Amino acid sequence: MVVEETQQESTIIKTSKPLSKSGISTGFSINSFLNKEEKVLVDETAVIKDENLPQKHFTETDLLTEWNIFLKQLKFKEPFVFNAIKGFKLEKTGEKNITVSYPSDSAKVEFDKISGEFFNHFKRKVSNYSIEINYKRDFENLKIEVMTKKKIFEKFVEKNPLLKDLDDLMKFDLT
Repeated sequence: MVVEETQQESTIIKTSKPLSKSGISTGFSINSFLNKEEKVLVDETAVIKDENLPQKHFTETDLLTEWNIFLKQLKFKEPFVFNAIKGFKLEKTGEKNITVSYPSDSAKVEFDKISGEFFNHFKRKVSNYSIEINYKRDFENLKIEVMTKKKIFEKFVEKNPLLKDLDDLMKFDLT
C-alpha cells in the first residue's frame, strides 16, 4: 500500500469590508455626547382669555362634595396617591379662590400629579372657569393621629374614672 499525499492549494479569501453591519446605533454615542450642541428651548405659553367663559357661583359644600367623590374614586384607581393626599383640606376662601392645605411637600408632589384632573372636572361641574387655587402648608391641623389601644383607653378613663380602678384590679394589657 502506497500512501499518496496530494498537495492541495488553500487560498485565503480576504474581504474588502467588515462582515458585520456598521450602521447599527446602540442609542448612546460618546461622540454625540461630547459634540452635543445646546438646544435653545423657546417657552411658548398660551394665553387663555377667560372673559367670555362662565363664572357661576359655587359653594364650599359643592367643593367638598366633589372632593370626597374624587377621593373615593382615587382610592380604588391609585391607592398610593390616595394615601398621600387623603389628609388635604380644601376650602373656599373667596368668590373665585380655593385654598388647599397640605401636610408635607412630598404629599403635594403627589397632589400635583392629579390636581389638574380634579380642578378641570370641578370647573366644568360648577361652570366656573376663573377659579384660582392657592396652596398653604399646614403643619398642625393636618396631622393624622394614630389611635392605639392605650390612647383609646385613656379617653374612656377621662369619661369614666372607674375604668382606671378596673384596670388596676384586672391589669389589662394595653400595649
